[in-house]
Amino acid sequence: MTYVISDIHGNLEKFNEILEKIHFTDNDVMYVLGDIVDMGDSPMELLCDLSMRYNVIPVVGDHDLLAARLLGELDKVLRGGATPDSEIMGELTDWIRKGGAKTIEGFKNLDDDMKEGVLEYLEELSLYEEVEVKGKKYLLLHAGIADFDPDTPLEDYMPEDFVSEPLDPNRPYFDGVTVIAGHVPTYKMGGEKGKILYGDGSIFIDCGAAYGAALGCLRLEDGKEFYA
Repeated sequence: MTYVISDIHGNLEKFNEILEKIHFTDNDVMYVLGDIVDMGDSPMELLCDLSMRYNVIPVVGDHDLLAARLLGELDKVLRGGATPDSEIMGELTDWIRKGGAKTIEGFKNLDDDMKEGVLEYLEELSLYEEVEVKGKKYLLLHAGIADFDPDTPLEDYMPEDFVSEPLDPNRPYFDGVTVIAGHVPTYKMGGEKGKILYGDGSIFIDCGAAYGAALGCLRLEDGKEFYA
């Protein structure tokens, strides 16, 4: 079976609950649509867990993109003992205010080999995934496509374009392709709190786990919803 989930934000306990509910096996595939880290209690443990699962395919979110860059800078400081410049310090401070403290703390507690593995994993996250299930086509991404132009190939967009601007639920983007995204909790888009929201040719699956609501998961074969 094929599952889609997003914005876990370090909620390892909720993620494990979802895996139990869907009876996730080695024969299944799960797409994680970004924002793996920050906010929750166990972002680094979650990241390490996902990195060891060959059948879990991650897509980068804005928090992950930021973590990949700033943890790389932090790693240079930790290895070399140098003091980061004021610009990096300012970004790290701002990141902490936005929920990055647990991610930074967890990274600092890793040994050198695990730090290297985490950085490689973050840097290799894809910008989007195109999948077909039971004859239906899906585009899986974190937020949306900034400055969307139907004549622009997806590979021509910049990484930030997929994590900065949310989809418009009232706008169809592609003929015959359903776009699935996270990034904005569905209750902030007019949906029911803790529930998946369906738009015009789009599906929104950030159910607000980072803010005390649910972690949502969608099975593509039959559209069944799961929550933790």
